Order: sequence, then structure tokens, then C-alpha cells
Amino acid sequence: MTATIDGPDFVALQVRDLHAAADFCERHIGLRRAAVSPPHAVVFDTKPTPFAVRELLPGVDLTETARPGLGTVLWFRTSDAHQLHDQLTAAGIKILTPVTDSPFGPMFSFEGPEGYTLTAHGG
Repeated sequence: MTATIDGPDFVALQVRDLHAAADFCERHIGLRRAAVSPPHAVVFDTKPTPFAVRELLPGVDLTETARPGLGTVLWFRTSDAHQLHDQLTAAGIKILTPVTDSPFGPMFSFEGPEGYTLTAHGG
């Protein structure tokens, strides 16, 4: 029998400023902290896959990187992509792509903590 992978089981972004990244996730996109997080990370109560922001792993240096995660886009489901877009715009968050129709409902991308590209869809 061959071992396989079922899919992502946990997603974390490495960040330089853990507290600022966690605040962004709570204040701007409405994530709620999980009951337990390790001291080097903030885990959010997201379903079905837990999401976290965490301190840099040893050997990771983001000072040379203008956009961490370049080439990777994380998608988040929302109840209303248009409303979230308007909320983020009003808060001065950089919108990277306008709301457009997709096979997954309305979607748009925005700049998340420390320049990561995040995409929201649904609604």
C-alpha cells in the first residue's frame, strides 16, 4: 500500500511581526483566535483547515523579499465578497484585483499581512 496525502491540514504564514499580522486577521478579515496557540504563533478557528500566522522559522529571512509568498495565493471563503471588499477598501487595505465572477462565486484579491496575497470568494 502506498501512502498518500489527503490535502492541506494546516496553513500558516510566516511573518516578521506576529502581533501586527494577528491583529490584521482579526480586525480586517474577522478571523477568531482558536482556544489554544503555541507561543510562536496565533492559530485561528477556521474550518475545515486551521490557519495561523507564526514567527519566522530558523533560517527564514524575509527582509530581502518585497512580497512574501510570491506565487502562492490563499483563498478564504466569505459570506459576502462584495461587502468584505467594501470594508477592506474603507479601511485602506490595498485591493489587488477587483471583484469578479468566478466558478467559486464573486472573488477578489487583497494585500494581507506583510504583503501576502489573499483572495476572498463567496456570497
